[in-house]
Amino acid sequence: MSFPLSTLLFISGSEIIVVFLIFLLLFGAKSIPGLARTMGRTMRQFKDASQDIQREMSNAAGDIKETVKEHRKTLDQMGEDIENSAKDLDT
Repeated sequence: MSFPLSTLLFISGSEIIVVFLIFLLLFGAKSIPGLARTMGRTMRQFKDASQDIQREMSNAAGDIKETVKEHRKTLDQMGEDIENSAKDLDT
């Protein structure tokens, strides 16, 4: 689901224009494209890093689930062995 930038920042179109004009006055027309590229690269790197973290967390959770599953099988088998031994003692 995609929202316009102004909706995400809770600002109107006129406020965006004012912010752009302030950037234009502070940095000049020649440096704004470079700033925008740098900001875009930085945002992309941040997004990639957050996706890497999410992927690592997901992989770690999967590994933990697999380990728990293996231990559960072992415990279930041990329980069955104990029950069988108890039955053998009763007979």
